[in-house]
Amino acid sequence: MKIPFIKPVYAHCDLPCGVYDPAQAMIEAQSVHAIQKKMADFQGDDRVRAIIIKEERAELVKHHLMVLWADYFKPEHLEKYPDLHDKFWKALKQASECKHHSEPAEGQKLLDQIDEISKIFWETKK
Repeated sequence: MKIPFIKPVYAHCDLPCGVYDPAQAMIEAQSVHAIQKKMADFQGDDRVRAIIIKEERAELVKHHLMVLWADYFKPEHLEKYPDLHDKFWKALKQASECKHHSEPAEGQKLLDQIDEISKIFWETKK
């Protein structure tokens, strides 16, 4: 039986484009990096709280990257950007590294990797 009020909707993504943006991952990565830069100033309970927040934010980076990777990017993007999977894999691994390290250089690596992904994302949106 065909339902009369439902018609097929076609979109590139799970929803019409405009809902995906690497900015979400970038904002969380900026938080990770900011905490890493201030870690030396934190003592006692403040240091513990900073570590917890840094790890939560790094996990959010991973979440936002995985959603972008799985839901936005399609096979045609891989044809144009054959290293796309590798870029995402390395950024996800770097987010995990940021959970384990407090050096700002680790956070900066993550920011740089997300920036590379962001450039590709915006090229695909043109």
